[in-house]
Amino acid sequence: MTTAVNEYPFSQVDVFAPGPKAGNPVAVVHQAHGLSAEQMQSFANWTNLSETTFLLEPSHPEADYRLRIFTPAAELPFAGHPTLGSAHAWLENGGQPRRDGELVQECEAGLVKIRRSGTDLAFAAPPLVRSGPVEPAVLEQAFASLGIDASEVLGSNWVDNGPGWLGIRLQSAEAVLRLEPDFALMDQLCVGVIGSYPEGGPADFEVRAFVPGLSVPEDPVTGSLNAGLAQWLLGEGVVDGGYTVQQGTALGRGGLLTVTVDDDGIWIGGVSRSVVSGRVSL
Repeated sequence: MTTAVNEYPFSQVDVFAPGPKAGNPVAVVHQAHGLSAEQMQSFANWTNLSETTFLLEPSHPEADYRLRIFTPAAELPFAGHPTLGSAHAWLENGGQPRRDGELVQECEAGLVKIRRSGTDLAFAAPPLVRSGPVEPAVLEQAFASLGIDASEVLGSNWVDNGPGWLGIRLQSAEAVLRLEPDFALMDQLCVGVIGSYPEGGPADFEVRAFVPGLSVPEDPVTGSLNAGLAQWLLGEGVVDGGYTVQQGTALGRGGLLTVTVDDDGIWIGGVSRSVVSGRVSL
């Protein structure tokens, strides 16, 4: 017995990449309406990237396209770097937005606006589904898994816009880069850590993202986490406007993203670069 194989247009895009191979890759399957959720999950497991996405026709009248997002282990309602990478791939493969300078993505988390300025894309930070203080037992687990003491922490908060992010602020970017997490202790927690650079550093902040429960021990560059962290930092008065973030340094990437704040909200942006294009057999 043979299994039917269909071919789909395919892109692999490097996101938040200031230079070649510096950011976080996402695999994008175009015209994926013929695939089941099981097939999507199986392919995402095979690519073994932090996320693989599937572009579909929208069901919402305001949307330009619909996106499904998978880690190697599970589907996500929203994720940032797959949002920008998929928008880049959609545009590059002939997608025509309904509005000049703006795209609207439909995903499980709802509608996400994406701005386009030349080759740069930025998404509007979605509302948090969970915020506020982190429960003491959860914090204790997070601190133990990071190998840090509570005295080293400047603040913590839930910054969850879908994936389940818990945010921790350390005293410096150097402290963030020194972390050597114990992923067995971290278990199912999704932990994001941020620390500031001194003036003249490569960016304003360094961020690291740990998601062992989704088969992504450390994510190179993370849009959703940075969107949640920005809402927290702005709300606490730690920052009073836009800033820049370097992420992926510990993995040899050095991805760069920008946080912009205006009357329309908080925008997370960066450069996307197509690295692979062709067709994939599924």
